[in-house]
Amino acid sequence: MTTTATSARSAVPLQRIDLALTLLRIVIGVVFAAHGYQKLFIYTLPGTTASFTQMGVPLAGLVAPAIALLELVGGAALIAGFGTRIVAALLALDMLGALVVVHLKAGFFNPNGVEFPLALLAVTVALALTGAGAYALDTLRTKRV
Repeated sequence: MTTTATSARSAVPLQRIDLALTLLRIVIGVVFAAHGYQKLFIYTLPGTTASFTQMGVPLAGLVAPAIALLELVGGAALIAGFGTRIVAALLALDMLGALVVVHLKAGFFNPNGVEFPLALLAVTVALALTGAGAYALDTLRTKRV
């Protein structure tokens, strides 16, 4: 017997939902980890701090390293499915801040508009609400407890 999640329209096997959550976690985790890596090692912390200052980010000297580490470590955590709900919520706040402080004034479309951070916000909120799915360290950790 296959367990399903049901709605008024259809039933979706939980295995497919778990695969979808895994795909979302890994892809978005790679995106965040790459951006954190870029902020730390390509732009460097002084460069990232200067950029944040220029964009009008408050307390850029504190925020830049915090965001760089959150994106690098948080992205890796999403890939592994470790602490998914908390990490996704923190990354959602990161994207909300980016939208409000930097991207709204640039309109909708890339390169500087809201479309990309808005998509990242939506996925991180979805992961914060649903959790990691079955194929994650979070699931292994809860099964042992």
